[in-house]
Amino acid sequence: MAPAFMVGSRAFCYDLPLILKRVYMSPYDLHCHSKVSDGTLSPRELVLRAHEQGVKVLALTDHDDMRGLAEARVAAQECGIELISGVEVSVTWGGNTVHIVGLQVDPAHEQIVAGLQRNRAGRAERAQKIAEALAKLGIAGALEGAYAFAENKELIGRSHFARFLVDKGHVRNIKAVFKKYLVKGKPGYVHHEWASLPEAVEWIRQAGGMAVLAHPGRYLMGKDKRHLLFEEFKAAGGAAVEVVCGSHTPDQIPVYADLAQEFGLYASVGSDFHAPGENNRELGKLPPLPERCRPVWSAW
Repeated sequence: MAPAFMVGSRAFCYDLPLILKRVYMSPYDLHCHSKVSDGTLSPRELVLRAHEQGVKVLALTDHDDMRGLAEARVAAQECGIELISGVEVSVTWGGNTVHIVGLQVDPAHEQIVAGLQRNRAGRAERAQKIAEALAKLGIAGALEGAYAFAENKELIGRSHFARFLVDKGHVRNIKAVFKKYLVKGKPGYVHHEWASLPEAVEWIRQAGGMAVLAHPGRYLMGKDKRHLLFEEFKAAGGAAVEVVCGSHTPDQIPVYADLAQEFGLYASVGSDFHAPGENNRELGKLPPLPERCRPVWSAW
């Protein structure tokens, strides 16, 4: 008998093989993380997993750090994947934390290396404040617990706190942790001043890369503010926007395809993969870009 799902009190059957056929696979994945930042796989393990998933072109985009690229490049050469040198830069804009992905950057360029170092320097202070906020809620040992999940101590971040909270049974999964504790307006959220939007875009451009506005559908802002973000990103020299990504719903994809057209931006794709089984994201499992989009790789 075919499996069933419930809608109210009614049961509907579905054809499992038919559902599985609708799982998309993209040869491009231009946004993912290793344990150099807040992923759980080494750069080598990440590349090998991408290869197993059918990815042909992969960008490693760790938060504010590019030290995983050398290891990833060796693995990519071994398995025949094209590796794009990338990074995800943390930015403060309009009171929000926004992320800018850099693609095709020179990881040895002095300006971006110095800028990323400055961004990393603020993470320890923020982590201490997050732990103090969680302690006020009765959650002890959060700082040490988060650091235990951070391979690179300089890149301590919210994902490490989230894994600690799940591990200790405070919340059932990573997504629930962020909704309950770690996003703006929640008790474990701590504001921090990262790089400015023009600074981040300039670091990427000076390093020979293309600046991509990452997962815009994640930012909690109204239509007018979102439009202003795109205006300022474009004015600063931004080149592309993630239209298809791991956190965009199907109905958001055409919205950002339209904005890419409106602002003359290329369109990028990326799973924002961090760990196997985490947030239901997998390398390369992405729907295709809408046909009206100009893929970012067409500019390379």
